[in-house]
Amino acid sequence: MLRLERVTKVYKVGTFGGTSLRAVDDVSFDLRAGEIVSLIGESGSGKSTIGRMVLRLARVSSGVITFDGSDISTLRGGSTKAYYGEVQGVFQDPFSSYNPVFKVDRVFTMIRDGYFRGIGTGEWHDKLHGALGVVGLTPGEVLGRYPHQLSGGQLQRLLIARALLLDIRLLVADEVISMLDASTRIDVLNVLADLKQRGLGILFITHDLSLGNYISDRTLILRHGRVVEVGPTQKVLGDPRHSYTRALLASVPQLHRKWGDEELVASVAGNGTPALPGDPGADGLLAVGDGHFVAPEPEAGPS
Repeated sequence: MLRLERVTKVYKVGTFGGTSLRAVDDVSFDLRAGEIVSLIGESGSGKSTIGRMVLRLARVSSGVITFDGSDISTLRGGSTKAYYGEVQGVFQDPFSSYNPVFKVDRVFTMIRDGYFRGIGTGEWHDKLHGALGVVGLTPGEVLGRYPHQLSGGQLQRLLIARALLLDIRLLVADEVISMLDASTRIDVLNVLADLKQRGLGILFITHDLSLGNYISDRTLILRHGRVVEVGPTQKVLGDPRHSYTRALLASVPQLHRKWGDEELVASVAGNGTPALPGDPGADGLLAVGDGHFVAPEPEAGPS
């Protein structure tokens, strides 16, 4: 369904744009229907930039992003509208997605005006109420309210319902639960898992390894815009082969250990078999298992 082939994004920065910043560097992966792929990395790793390029909010500097085999950069006019009828995004801060002057219903009205002008009021209400039901909301508790009258979890689920009204096939979920409290996070994650079972493909962007481990089928670990490890989630996080992946796992706080426990950090950081030597493929990654790939690391010099 979605494929990225050697995608790079370079920004011009500095005075008069005299310096280049490579935010995404030669990234390749695909995403199939009914699959959740997580992009995991710290701030500045390029994961959100990838999401923005998939949503056509940022242009690709080189490489190709295709959806059903069509290069999305070539879409124009009606083709662009059709693309957004199948691909939508939900972002980190639900409050910033609503105009506080208007009731939350306005986000649905805009969808109806753009895509469903031909259907009657009764049919529209049935469709809207159905989308709200999928995300665990009842019309009476959310419709007709202003954003400040609803919780962050309710607002985030409204945005997911908005996307579902279009019968989308791909959802880009960029840090969608990082601003929600713990009791609400699991609700939104379970909504996404249910949507996956219905055949929706989800690109799940997060800095939280535990969330990616909970929800995703495959995981890409990004560092400085490059993929350092990719594969089935249970292999990438259960048997990490790259030192950066192990460092990320080592930095996750443990409830039963005190912060700064050197024994814990050493045990996790040292876990996992090193990447096997070999010739890297076209994307520079080494195969270390079935569907599991890792970027080669420079050999340590003599001490």
